[in-house]
Amino acid sequence: MAFLKPLNPRLTDWRGKTVWLVGASSGIGAATAHALHGLGAKVVVSARQTALLDAFVLAHPGSLALGLDVTDAVAVKDAVNALQARGGLDVVVYCAGHYQAMRANALNLADMQRHVDVNYSGALHVLDAVLPAMLARGTGHISLVGSVAGFGGLPHSLAYGPTKAALINLAEALYLDLHPQGLGVSILNPGFVKTPLTAGNTFAMPALLTPEQAAQAILKGWAQGAFEVHFPKRFTLWLKALRLLPYRAYFYLVEPR
Repeated sequence: MAFLKPLNPRLTDWRGKTVWLVGASSGIGAATAHALHGLGAKVVVSARQTALLDAFVLAHPGSLALGLDVTDAVAVKDAVNALQARGGLDVVVYCAGHYQAMRANALNLADMQRHVDVNYSGALHVLDAVLPAMLARGTGHISLVGSVAGFGGLPHSLAYGPTKAALINLAEALYLDLHPQGLGVSILNPGFVKTPLTAGNTFAMPALLTPEQAAQAILKGWAQGAFEVHFPKRFTLWLKALRLLPYRAYFYLVEPR
């Protein structure tokens, strides 16, 4: 039945495919780039930390480093033009992110805006730059890295969670528009992953994964043609179930004690 078909084309053969990972100097982005390189993809890694990108290229022959600040829309356009001149893009993965635990009694407006600029507006800059060529070709795949923090309001997530909720909504709208045009769209919603972003957390992080485990979960989701790739299931399914509850029960269960 067509209704039961995978929502996206299955991504299983990466040989010769050009994959641009934006925000790949460390963490999930770097681990996924490493895994894709091992599967034969032509990997392009971007981030602000160019020294880490250069180290990646040294360790992964044939890959390309492209330093980039995603908050600079002009720089993003220039980067995409350069990549298009080299032959175009098959898959774009937006994993750039800013995270700082925050609660309302210590609201920091400047840092909240930084979350918006990197986590959401940066994704818009990338989409604006890559979509015209992808639509013209009628093929390609776009993945946005969201978070379980986008499922619903959580303690410590005052700044981060809303930007990830926006990415989830954005991916859903993109899918509705781009799937009929032949493009794939996926949203990647990890739980807690041991990265530089989460290193400063002082609260418990259940079901904590390594970046390498996260990368394997992402590859598995792409291979299945999934729209949403969420992991680890023992944690993410619990959070999804919480969102089915009335607010009185939801707030009671997620409130820190």
